[in-house]
Amino acid sequence: MTAVPLFDLRGICKEFPGVKALDDVSFEIRAGEVHMLVGENGAGKSTLMKILCGAYRADSGSFFSNGEPVTIADAADARKFGIAVIFQDFTLVPYLDIAQNIFLGREFPSRLPGFIDRRRIYSEAKRVLETIGFDIDPRPPVHSLGVAQQQMVEIAKALSQDARILVMDEPTAALSDRETELLFAMIARLKAKGVAIIYISHRLSEVFALGDRITVLRDGRKIADLLPAATTPNELVTQMVGRPVDTTYTRPARPTPGEVALEVKNLSGPSGISDINLTVRAGEIVGLSGLVGSGRTEVARAIFGADRVSEGEIKLFGERIGGSIEDTTTRGMALIPENRKTQGLALARSVADNIVLVGLRKLFPSGYFMPGRAIKAARAMIDKLRIATPSPRRPVGNLSGGNQQKVVIGKWLNADARFFIFDEPTRGIDVGAKSEIFRLLDGLVHNGAAVLMISSEQIEIVHICDRAYVMRSGRIAGELAHSELTEANIVRLGIHQ
Repeated sequence: MTAVPLFDLRGICKEFPGVKALDDVSFEIRAGEVHMLVGENGAGKSTLMKILCGAYRADSGSFFSNGEPVTIADAADARKFGIAVIFQDFTLVPYLDIAQNIFLGREFPSRLPGFIDRRRIYSEAKRVLETIGFDIDPRPPVHSLGVAQQQMVEIAKALSQDARILVMDEPTAALSDRETELLFAMIARLKAKGVAIIYISHRLSEVFALGDRITVLRDGRKIADLLPAATTPNELVTQMVGRPVDTTYTRPARPTPGEVALEVKNLSGPSGISDINLTVRAGEIVGLSGLVGSGRTEVARAIFGADRVSEGEIKLFGERIGGSIEDTTTRGMALIPENRKTQGLALARSVADNIVLVGLRKLFPSGYFMPGRAIKAARAMIDKLRIATPSPRRPVGNLSGGNQQKVVIGKWLNADARFFIFDEPTRGIDVGAKSEIFRLLDGLVHNGAAVLMISSEQIEIVHICDRAYVMRSGRIAGELAHSELTEANIVRLGIHQ
């Protein structure tokens, strides 16, 4: 470790209307080090990194490169210092192809003036993708990819810039175990080459497995700089949230399941799912597990009516449904989607607008919208879910990822849904909020609702669910009763050929 940091932020302050996002935060970045940045949602982690990469301008504070004072006014300044960021929320252009996204703004010129060398763009994109073990044709448009594949494109895009400082914001949130292993191996190679890596994660196992140093933020202030060997997971969580938190949440006593809430028979569709059969009863949480790309999200979307079904039958509380989202939502079905920004929220609208959106008919049966009643309902849900926002009128796009997820859940609770599909409900959620989400699920089923829960975190499936289905290659590979529900059995069913 060199005496002078590769890059240094000192006394950084940033304020948004009604919120002091960063208050006198200092942060050192050293070559060849994995520096873990942790804290609850809304602690200021992403804001600090956006200032580092030039997306935001600090209200006050100083920057130093190798001990010399410098200025970062915009993203171009940050790139001069080799700073690249992989944001938790993708920065890809959906209708450009993979290669065009990787080299967007840095295209190779052709010999002919005014033209770009497309052949070189595709060959270089292929090379970068291969370095991270992602074997894919770089020509398909990004919108045709799954979330995990889009995450790999984001990683390739950042690495193509020959970064000296690489920021990773929840990079494994949408990756399978195999893809995560490839990412960790890649981090080790970059570290050996002297690249400084800033790694934001809510997964404590990653913090202790990868980190050389840990910085804790809470409510916009730096709470501690720690060495992994000098602390424990429980001590770190206490630093993050300011109170003791049980990180090993296990469901309390399970109620006896009631009537069949969802019954799916022989469901197939053009999205790649085939012969899906499953049931979910009122008062139980049923897991849907499997590797990323196994068809879990496609099943959820087909059940909800978002994707077309070619054959099969779906019954909700004994009545046949299907064909449209309007039909499923009217009958009490809710989908908390994998990608909250593009599928779960109206980002330009306020927190209150998003919360009351689905339940408008319930709140205003006369058909007349009353702003006061809407704000009152939104405030009640904000308090119930502990959504960190200065006002119900704040644009939901300005909230942290975890608080945005709470808004998505809140809008369905406000609509009195009876059957819930949770697709990766804790993706990008901090350790303190995870327990809140799990207790929320328990409360739903205790009151007679039914839950189908998709998660890439096998430990969540094991501890939260009453039983689980495991998918492989678009089909149900098997069902695990509660007594059989172990990580080993999930893996066995998910990868067995």
